[in-house]
Amino acid sequence: MSSYAQLDWLDGQPVSVAFGDVYFSRNSGLEETRHVFLRHNQLAERFAALPPDGQFSIGETGFGTGLNFLCAWQHFLQHAPATARLHFISAEKYPLTAQDLSQALALWPELASQAQQLLRQYDVLSHGWHRFVLEGGRILLTLLVGDVLEVLPQLDARIDAWFLDGFAPSKNPDMWQAELFQTMARLSAPGATFATFTCAGLVRRGLKEAGFSVKKVPGHGQKREMSCGQLVTPPAPAWTPPWYARPAAQAGQERSAIVVGGGIAGASTAYSLAQRGWQVTLVERLPQLAQAASGNPQGVLYAKLSPHFTPLTRLVLSGYAYSLRLLHQLLEQGEECWRACGVLQLAQDDKEAARQAQLAATGLPDGLLRLVSQQEASAIAGLPLPAGGLFFPQGGWLNPPSLVHALCSHPNIQLRTSSTVLELDWNPLEQCWLASNEDGPLAMGSAVILAAAADTARFDSTSHLPLKAIRGQVSTVAATAASSQLQTVLCGEGYISPARQQQHCLGATFKFEADNLLPNEAEHQENLDMLAGLAPAMHQAVGAAELKLQAIGGRAAYRCTSPDYLPLIGPVANRRQFAECYRELANDATLKLDSTSPWISGLYVNTAHGSRGMITAPLSGEILAAYLDNEAAPLPQALMQAVHPSRFLLRKLIRKQD
Repeated sequence: MSSYAQLDWLDGQPVSVAFGDVYFSRNSGLEETRHVFLRHNQLAERFAALPPDGQFSIGETGFGTGLNFLCAWQHFLQHAPATARLHFISAEKYPLTAQDLSQALALWPELASQAQQLLRQYDVLSHGWHRFVLEGGRILLTLLVGDVLEVLPQLDARIDAWFLDGFAPSKNPDMWQAELFQTMARLSAPGATFATFTCAGLVRRGLKEAGFSVKKVPGHGQKREMSCGQLVTPPAPAWTPPWYARPAAQAGQERSAIVVGGGIAGASTAYSLAQRGWQVTLVERLPQLAQAASGNPQGVLYAKLSPHFTPLTRLVLSGYAYSLRLLHQLLEQGEECWRACGVLQLAQDDKEAARQAQLAATGLPDGLLRLVSQQEASAIAGLPLPAGGLFFPQGGWLNPPSLVHALCSHPNIQLRTSSTVLELDWNPLEQCWLASNEDGPLAMGSAVILAAAADTARFDSTSHLPLKAIRGQVSTVAATAASSQLQTVLCGEGYISPARQQQHCLGATFKFEADNLLPNEAEHQENLDMLAGLAPAMHQAVGAAELKLQAIGGRAAYRCTSPDYLPLIGPVANRRQFAECYRELANDATLKLDSTSPWISGLYVNTAHGSRGMITAPLSGEILAAYLDNEAAPLPQALMQAVHPSRFLLRKLIRKQD
């Protein structure tokens, strides 16, 4: 696992303790960045030549203080069309702490506008991928925290220009390897360029062997020479599973989309597309948004993690960080919307205590989670607790409808409530979808994203998706003077939140065979019994023993899950043609077939977020936008495949299931 960079500050400038090298020139780091990376990648001219709604991708080795990123960002705003977008993808093994980053960037007042935006979102960075959306959606930063030789090969992107940075080859030989240069070539778009401050022979030879032209040019200041060049001999494409590939983009396709479903998954999808200039029509069957599973008064913001870093854990880590950035950006903390009051995940038995200890020993930052004793946990919570556990200081509670409404307030989103989509028809001549109800057409768009929980499988083209609806009931109880002392969310088998509008929310039940959504007293009692085991003092504080069940408030909704508990996010294939196209895999699953997957043109799904919707759904909008706009993916390839809808078709085929 990664750790934060250890810095010395010499004459007010940061120096890496691990590498014994400076982060930027002592004389003029800003001018050096502009000379090396901006001018020798010809970025002013290339930014200016972008078409409206065009995009440009920069790949970087070594994020460091973010100086290169901020300079490129500023340069892009100065030269690119107003509707164009910049994608900056940077690998960093040892990220700076927020405090060190702030101190370093304070050296460059002319970048203050960009630095302030970045610092508002820059917080605890765990190992993994982190997506930042900046400048109203025009600037995207995907920060890959980990060893560059491990994270960069997992990238799904087409890079137009490379900033080959990092500490000098003599100080950091592990990075400057042939594998890095070959990966750069594989990820490069046609005509991709690179620039680097070094002229070391091993770097120039490695780049040439990977297919780049390399030339020496004058360096900056006292640096006599530097290197730059262009990809002239692209490598042969490596085989990738075609059933997980991106559908080919239609030339000249209108940037309009229909999103079906007004919960957190649909709202997040609509928002990510709207930020990119798409015109989105969001269709919701109920009279208001966020009235199904996203309608609970309080949801919990925390990450249930495995110490083995399963795909679900890695997805949750990236999603948790992104959701927190989004919340800090869109909603004011307070009684109505959300509060980052922290979350205590209590160890209610020895097995859970051992699991938590194992997780805490993996090297995740203390700012993400830390072990606390029973005494510490009680002090954090504000009332006696029966056990210690893990404390997530960034977490808290959220009113889900507040986030859904904030996301859907974007001017590029048009709402159609009280409307049930009964038919979806594709017009191949006009390359568009038509969504209709019993009264006729509801919306048109070049793409459809079904984000309607288990109802996503109501259509013929998606009926094969293995979605399961699970009933869950939450209970609300009136706060008392004693219960109002609770300062943080408590979690175990269930949860209880600090008071919001004089009410505590607790729950939730899981009922697999339920067929109605009427709240019932038996499940209210289940929630109260859960609270008695989780926090007896809180059970007593709300007067649970004297509460009349019929007087307890609450609501029930269906959560949607999949067999592997991962969401389904991505394009939809024709299931019959898929089975025919890849039928040979039933006899040999190791075959590297190359037939293009039979995608249903413009059809995508975003569903099965289960009880983690507030954590995984916001990032899912970025995943869908990456597909639809052919952008760099916000997650590594392995995770993009882990949530791909075609995984179930593939498993069924390999297992020879009808």
